[in-house]
Amino acid sequence: MTARIYKPSKTAMQSGLGNTKDWALDFDPEEPRQVEPLMGWTSSSDMRQELRLRFATKEAAVAYCERHGIAYQLFDAAAPKRRGMSYSDNFAFKRRDAWTH
Repeated sequence: MTARIYKPSKTAMQSGLGNTKDWALDFDPEEPRQVEPLMGWTSSSDMRQELRLRFATKEAAVAYCERHGIAYQLFDAAAPKRRGMSYSDNFAFKRRDAWTH
């Protein structure tokens, strides 16, 4: 049983940074999913893959895994690729390019 510790990225459906400040711990599946023969749904008897734990810091998530003897993989958060701009930045004096219509 291994776990992944990562910082969730923001979803495409939101413009804010909600639910991206905490660290998440997900368990990897121990057995593959099976197709149920009657309805054709996929199912699994592994209940740990449905569990997601949230921690305020990366160190708290690592301490939880070490305290309970869980093997883990740590994925550091990537830096944001763009900086946020406001509408007033289009008219700032320190603008790199000249503002034209």
